[in-house]
Amino acid sequence: MAYAATGLRRAVLWALAIELLLAGGAIAAGMLRRPALGPDYVPIDRVAARPVEPGAGSYTWDCGRNENGHRNTSNIVVTPGRAGPAHHVHDFLGNLSVRVGSTVRSLAGGGTTCANGDESTYYWPVLRTVGRQDGPHGGAVRVPAAVSFTFLGNSRGPVVAMPRLLRGAVGDAYAVTNGGARAAPVWSCSGSPERRTLRYVVCPRGEQVLRVFDFPSCWDGRRVDSADHRQQLVFTRPGGGCPISTFAVPRLRIVVAYDLAPGTRYRIDSFDAQRHSPLTDHAFFVNLMPDALMAEAVRCLNAGRDCQ
Repeated sequence: MAYAATGLRRAVLWALAIELLLAGGAIAAGMLRRPALGPDYVPIDRVAARPVEPGAGSYTWDCGRNENGHRNTSNIVVTPGRAGPAHHVHDFLGNLSVRVGSTVRSLAGGGTTCANGDESTYYWPVLRTVGRQDGPHGGAVRVPAAVSFTFLGNSRGPVVAMPRLLRGAVGDAYAVTNGGARAAPVWSCSGSPERRTLRYVVCPRGEQVLRVFDFPSCWDGRRVDSADHRQQLVFTRPGGGCPISTFAVPRLRIVVAYDLAPGTRYRIDSFDAQRHSPLTDHAFFVNLMPDALMAEAVRCLNAGRDCQ
């Protein structure tokens, strides 16, 4: 009897040991699926969903995904006519003529990657994958898997056309040293785009890493630029309304998607002292959409239709 009881205890202990081993394996597998990439990274399921600003209607068009490799260090909104530092390269879509030394006045007639003839320029820092062998600014530039361009209407009323050469900006290239007030939560995954964060995201296998740039859409009615390149076009208030003395224009949303396996280290180009932080992601546009095309988009949005 005592022998049987001892055997039973041993069997139970063996069963517990096997369960612990299996649990340990599951935990290890989970750690492999959720690589510890550092404080700049967060698994998307740990990111809270953000309320989505309502829009009335949409107008979508295609400008490619920079498969032609149009990249350089210029920033024609902030430092027109000058080269930027070698370790801060931008992807350019739309207008084909943007070069180091370009200004907004030099863009007209420059051709475009946009299928609808939109000659606006749209740009943001390149994204690089990073390996152990890469230096502080190295890493291979990743061509986006897809880029989408969408105008959204205003849920509180009609929109008016953007004026020619209007500049728009979202995010802050100096967010680390500026305190982060203008940093934008652009990072997300294709399976849950309502979850957006200020950190680089780790997406489940089979999903794409997204950068979602939602631009301001309340124009002051007078200027196409300002001293800080932001006062002429500001964000809506909660609920979608524009501040007093501003007018709603089409709200531009650009979504840049990348095919990156879970565990891939990546980062954007940044300035010195910004340490490639995801906080510093940003984007710009200069509007050169032909007047007839802008009018078409405005009619679509104000009718509440979804147009392509």
